Order: sequence, then C-alpha cells, then structure tokens
Amino acid sequence: MKDTLRTDVAIIGAGPAGLSAALWCDELGLDRLILEAGREPGGQLLWTHNVIDNYLGFKAANGREARDRFLVQIEERGLHILLENVADSVTSDPLRVRLRKGETIQPRAVIIATGVRRNEPELQNLKTFRGRGILESGKRDKELAAGKTAMVVGGGDAAFENALILAGTADKVYLVHRSEEFRARPEFTDAVRENGKIEIITNSEVARLDGSDRLESVTLTGEGSERSLSVGALIFRIGVRPNSELVGGLVATDSRGYININSNCRTDVEGIYAVGDVANPVSPTISSAAGMGATAAKAVFSWI
Repeated sequence: MKDTLRTDVAIIGAGPAGLSAALWCDELGLDRLILEAGREPGGQLLWTHNVIDNYLGFKAANGREARDRFLVQIEERGLHILLENVADSVTSDPLRVRLRKGETIQPRAVIIATGVRRNEPELQNLKTFRGRGILESGKRDKELAAGKTAMVVGGGDAAFENALILAGTADKVYLVHRSEEFRARPEFTDAVRENGKIEIITNSEVARLDGSDRLESVTLTGEGSERSLSVGALIFRIGVRPNSELVGGLVATDSRGYININSNCRTDVEGIYAVGDVANPVSPTISSAAGMGATAAKAVFSWI
C-alpha cells in the first residue's frame, strides 16, 4: 500500500503562481508539497520566447530566464519540487490529493495552480506535421519560416504578434481569423495592416492540412466556399483553456472552466484555493500570478 503524505499545503503546479505560493508558505512557516506534472517547473513561462519587460523588478530575455530567476529564490530556501508527479484527483471530505503514482496526500489546504493550455483545432494531420511545418512560436521558430509562405490562425495579440515576427523571415504571411472582429490591440492590428507581406483573411477557418513529409498546403473554409493555399509554416493562436479538470465538479467554475474564487483566492469549497491563470481570465500575467500565490498562502495561514 502506498504511503499517505501529510502536509499543511499541497500546491499543484509549479508555474509563477505555484512558486510564489510555495515561497510564501515557507515565509509563513507552513509545510508544503509542490507538485508539478511536467519534467521541469515553470508552467507557461516555458512557452514565452519573447523578452519579458513588464514584470516589476527585473527584465528577462524570455520566460525560461525569468523562471530560472524565480527558482534561485526557491532553491535558496531549500524548497523541493516533486517533478513528474501528476495529481489524479482531489476530494474535499476528507481533503485529499491522490497522485497517479499511487500516493495519497493529506493536506490541510490545497492550492490549485495548474494554469492553462493552448487551444488547438481537431485536424487529422495536426500531430503529423508538428515540428514539420507547424511551429510552436514565431519568436523561437522564425528561421524555420524563412523563404516560405507562412500562416497564423487567430485574432488576438498573440496571433498578430506572431504574424509580424514571421513577416521578418517569411516571403508572405496569411493571418486567418474566423470573424471580422479582432481581439488584438490597435498597436498590433495597425502594424499588421501596414505590413505589405501580411494578408488578412477573415470569416475563415482551417479545414484541412496537407503534405507528404511536411506541411505543404492549408485548406480554408468560410462564407460557403473552400480554397487551398500553399503554406510551409503554420502557427495556431486560437486562445487557451484552463486546466481545471482536476477539480471539475468539485469547485465552482465559470462557463469556460475557469475556477471561481473570492478576493482571498478561495474557491467555494473550504480548504481549496486557486491561483494564477486557471482562475484569472481577466489578467493572465506573471505579476497577477505571483500576487495570487502570495494571497492564497496568507489566506491559508489565517484560516489554518
């Protein structure tokens, strides 16, 4: 029989919110276990390939550098992160966290810091062409688009920013969005419209990806018609969804799955808190995540 681990706080997720919660638990003298499903901590920081210059206190070349700076503080305090430990379930009565490896954690409080993941369309060849035409990041992979026709799908800041980045190396860039309304800020939309290498296609969606060994063409549908475009590099930026399935049905969420919390980051279930992007669709930033982690830790300390 696997062991039952006891702790004051089980923190699920080791991105900025989870790391901040761990630091503040230590500051307040709370025992804690930090669980991270991945092979390394950092969460969405590992997606961030652009310069980070809007986090108060320091500037970083990218998310990984920012993560490394956070980890210095964590390691200086001797806080250990349990990597590749997937939480399979959370129960409230009694409060327990069960791990996929078989262990059970018996905490006094749980802090959910599981973040979000990128949305992707359900397309037959999506996995086949990942890394062979389908790119993860314009900043990181821009040279892979050199001399090619590229496509970015989405209508927010990330889509427009990636289109601008790819336009620096690609011969041509299509920016495809399902409607005529964009969520991107004017600074991005204006720059894209002024860039002669970028063509905006609205009221269209990707229906099919084709190619032999690599992506060679993308078929779009929209307004009752279908057309195929030669494309050698493709990025999807069609939003994100919260990783809240772990507590789905246990705590209250909104219609999109974001966890509902009060001003102390507490859910509607006693002892369960949520921090970072999984509970913050309005301001998904590093600053907000760090602040929420500290808030939850102090709220737990007061409650315990």
